[in-house]
Amino acid sequence: MSQPKHSINATGLADILERVLDKGVVIAGDIKIQIADIDLITIKIRLLVCSVDKALEMGINWWQEDPSLSTKAREKQLEENQSDVVKRLEQLEAKINSD
Repeated sequence: MSQPKHSINATGLADILERVLDKGVVIAGDIKIQIADIDLITIKIRLLVCSVDKALEMGINWWQEDPSLSTKAREKQLEENQSDVVKRLEQLEAKINSD
């Protein structure tokens, strides 16, 4: 009994994936909903598929600043929030002491 043959072997798929991540792929599209030539909703979709290294090379690093994706960004946000709370508390204490 012979084994089933696949149209794409694993090494070919791995090569394609490696090439896509190395070079990157951009998919762009717009969705527009109109009634009587009046635009109601316009949705612009942009998708970039690439490796992290390639994204950094292109100057794309938004995930490093997103608190939900980066612990450093989360810590920075917590420090800023704490600083804001301390300032507001100092203002309240000053207002109470001046009355």
